[in-house]
Amino acid sequence: MALLKRLVHLGSRHHGLSARRCCVTKAAVAGFGFDFTEEQKEYQNLSRKFAREEIIPQAGDLDRSGEYPWDLLKKTWNLGLINTHIPEEYGGLGLGTFDGCMITEELAYGCSGVQTAIEANTLGQMPVILAGNDAQKKKYLGRMMEELLMCAYCVTEPNTGSDVAGVKTRAEKKGDEYILNGQKMWITNGGHANWYFVLARTSSDPKASAGKAFTGFIVERETPGVILGKKEWNMGQRCSDTRGITFEDVRVPKENLLGSEGVGFKVAMGAFDKTRPPVSAAGAVGLAQRALDEATKYALERKTFGKVIAEHQAISFMLAEMAIGIETSRLAYQRAAWEVDQGRRNTYYASIAKALSADVANKAATDAVQIFGGNGFNSEYPVEKLMRDAKIYQIYEGTAQIQRVIIAREHLASAQQQR
Repeated sequence: MALLKRLVHLGSRHHGLSARRCCVTKAAVAGFGFDFTEEQKEYQNLSRKFAREEIIPQAGDLDRSGEYPWDLLKKTWNLGLINTHIPEEYGGLGLGTFDGCMITEELAYGCSGVQTAIEANTLGQMPVILAGNDAQKKKYLGRMMEELLMCAYCVTEPNTGSDVAGVKTRAEKKGDEYILNGQKMWITNGGHANWYFVLARTSSDPKASAGKAFTGFIVERETPGVILGKKEWNMGQRCSDTRGITFEDVRVPKENLLGSEGVGFKVAMGAFDKTRPPVSAAGAVGLAQRALDEATKYALERKTFGKVIAEHQAISFMLAEMAIGIETSRLAYQRAAWEVDQGRRNTYYASIAKALSADVANKAATDAVQIFGGNGFNSEYPVEKLMRDAKIYQIYEGTAQIQRVIIAREHLASAQQQR
């Protein structure tokens, strides 16, 4: 009954949508199959319609201005297309990772910069979902269902990216508080977040392992000593807010510690297992699908040597390769998401999905530019933006190279167990 009331509330908020339309059941198919539930189809159609009618018309202007897409974010919040994974008991719909990926792919089709801003909330919230106590979840997840608020995941530092064990930000306990000092970099939503998940070193032992040296904290943006850096002007996804954040003697109350001291690294890495399928993999597939669709449309209109260029084998084979990559990448992220929804550890599949999808997106965008020829190199056509936007998928949430390290480690560990 509580969920029904929540859905009715969402339905009234979401531009007159019925409660049924706003509900997507968790993927719970026991056997092997490719059919979506009726509710999943509804959400996919809603996301697809929103991307094509609302996001795409604004994507070019947002890319040129770098303006944070507040208007679009408000609409996604009203439609229930953001924070979809927040559990029901904290006011959310509690959708599965599979459902979230399906929505994310459609939104990224419209603009991956907008999608990244939306999914940065997923990443920022995931440590709280995994390790937060009931009070923390009510306070920090609940508030995001009452109004549109953004959050951010603060782990990367100026000299520490994929090597998370190299984090130098420190938190020293003094009485009932922790004093936080350090600098984070490349923080998505950093300038607009209401609160941050921050990973800091709490062990004074320089030889302490990563599994014992770090602790996660929830830090309110308005806390004295939180200093925002300038918005970075990046190659692509320019409407996504990315910047550095400095913490100078920031006082964090002990009740904002996530889990316990020393488990922060495990929490931070566990969050990646849950978010790599939607944030990186599904987003990359959405961009790749857009590249294929734009290239196909152009190839069926542009003529050379007396026929449309799609009829030239060189072009048709490029389109075929794009399709092969997209279909296999989609299956990869769906498997990774399905593993999460079954309650199983998905590290291996999440890294495969991210690595494959990111590479496919970059190749698809590059090939789309090639098919457009000189027009593809021009900013008046959509594919040059796709090419710029695609690159970050091989970098954030762990680089393409780090994914291969993880995949190899997981594969070899499994092989050793079977010997």
